[in-house]
Amino acid sequence: MPDLILLPAPRSLTPTSGSCELRSGQRIVIESPEPHRLLFSAQRLQRSLREHSGLSLELSATAAGPASEIGVTLRIAPEAAEHDQGYRLEVRPGGVLAEARTPAGIFYAVCTLGQIVEQAEGPLPCLEVADWPDFERRGVMLDISRDRVPTMETVLQLLDTFASWKMNELQLYTEHTFAYRNHPEVWEHASPFTGEEILVLDAYCRERFVELVPNQNSFGHMERWLRLPRYQPLAETMGTFRTPWGEMQGPFSLAPVNPGSLELVSDLFDELLPHFTSRTVNVGCDETYDVGWGQSREAVERQGVGRVYLNYLLKIYEDLTARGRRMMFWGDIIVEHPDLIPELPRDAVAMDWGYEAGHPFDEQCARFEATDIPFYVCPGTSSWCSIAGRTDNAIGNIRNAAENGRRHGAAGLLNTDWGDRGHWQHLPVSFLGYAFGAACSWAFDSNRDVDVARLVSERAFLDPTGEMGRLVFELGNLYQQVGPVIPNGSPLFWVLQMPLSELRALRERYEAGALDEGVLDRALETIRAALARLDGARMRRPDADLVRRELRGAGRMLSHGCERLRLAFFRDTPELRRRLDDDMREIISEYRELWLARNRPGGLPDSVARLEAARRDYAQ
Repeated sequence: MPDLILLPAPRSLTPTSGSCELRSGQRIVIESPEPHRLLFSAQRLQRSLREHSGLSLELSATAAGPASEIGVTLRIAPEAAEHDQGYRLEVRPGGVLAEARTPAGIFYAVCTLGQIVEQAEGPLPCLEVADWPDFERRGVMLDISRDRVPTMETVLQLLDTFASWKMNELQLYTEHTFAYRNHPEVWEHASPFTGEEILVLDAYCRERFVELVPNQNSFGHMERWLRLPRYQPLAETMGTFRTPWGEMQGPFSLAPVNPGSLELVSDLFDELLPHFTSRTVNVGCDETYDVGWGQSREAVERQGVGRVYLNYLLKIYEDLTARGRRMMFWGDIIVEHPDLIPELPRDAVAMDWGYEAGHPFDEQCARFEATDIPFYVCPGTSSWCSIAGRTDNAIGNIRNAAENGRRHGAAGLLNTDWGDRGHWQHLPVSFLGYAFGAACSWAFDSNRDVDVARLVSERAFLDPTGEMGRLVFELGNLYQQVGPVIPNGSPLFWVLQMPLSELRALRERYEAGALDEGVLDRALETIRAALARLDGARMRRPDADLVRRELRGAGRMLSHGCERLRLAFFRDTPELRRRLDDDMREIISEYRELWLARNRPGGLPDSVARLEAARRDYAQ
């Protein structure tokens, strides 16, 4: 039996004797009271057999005829699995049988069988699989509001990949990137998703048993709205306020005591929600640290900031409930007020998020579990604020979330992929986090200790050599090699984001991490060695050339960061400044091309402006 690499690895896979040789001219038989509901899955298998084995099998909804004509049977059987998304798969010398209680279960059986077909290179190995998920909901959230708004082609390709990994929820994090007809000034330069595109995407999701959940922040993170004169009266404050990570300049949150805030949010729901079949809505409401610093100051002094926050949240809940929708919200604020958690409606869903490997998921999940509040755990890919990812942190963060979410009865796991401060990371940087998140959210015990580099290479990059997986694994761990290890980002990312004058002020902190020119030289060698793996890779992806360019671009930005540190701390010479200026000009030119290969143009000027700011430093 070949060494199968399956994503996710099934809960139970037992090799049996013999092999199964399917033949052209055989049939894929659908046995179901409603065969049309299995048609998409059957056609998916039909294509897989044709593309990877050169076989042509006809589809049929009857077993009539000689038994030898039946190569694969897809059967709906109520007794096949205890879980609605579970399935049984048997590959036997006489053919293949997939059984499940529901069409979704059959789809997941076909996803597993398709991966086996891809790797078999001939007759299929005989085996038995019994499989079902740990988490009812297994999702990915893509940030489409921090400059990068992906093209429809990019999103549809990602969706096909996620569905093949048995993910069943997708969210597009939205602040200002939906084309609201009543608010064109907010999105006019953002290349937003249109209503028609959401309708198409929603239908595409449903075919693949994925729920497209609308996501519109409705409290905090509304600065792109509140900077405009029309919306400024709704800002909590236009002044400064304190956050756990330092002082910020408003505007940021809607004022919870201003009736106009809820009127705006309700108007957004009027436009957005009809495009989705999902009855759940993620309303955001995270990181509202400016509440109490402006319009709501008196209310906070009387009632407390937690009460003011909850009152506003409950009004959004009432609005959505009246529409027949279920509210989902980020849980970071309410979890800091545990005495208020019991007042949450029992049909709202709290999203318990945290992005460090050591995040206290155990403690926070227990708070929601104790009050019977439905909740998800929400780790992340660790790709943002990093350029090339943070491999060890991503693995630790996802493993922590999945383990404690399962322990405390979480309803789902939503793997988040953010784009803070310009969304500088290219898409392939997130593949490692996507893949490990899919694996752990399906069957944690079978996947927690998987060889992540090998898994990502085979199933995300479609590279059987393993080189691509090792490349992103190694490049993603560079964050531990240069400078102090910091939360929510990598040192070299911030080296490129910060003016040289501010960077020099941190010299003592960097030197405390034993930074010297030798460290920089070794980091540059790590980057070169990782990128050298591209020469041995054999990706079967249609976008393989673009992936190579994106990873080389990430490596070049990291290398530039090393040399910028050299300039800041050790060797500020006119020659090095000129070299860095020329290099950054080329980086920016290539960055623009790579951006437009997968993304819309709207947020590109804002993202590039951050690179231009770094380049201007070299002329001063």
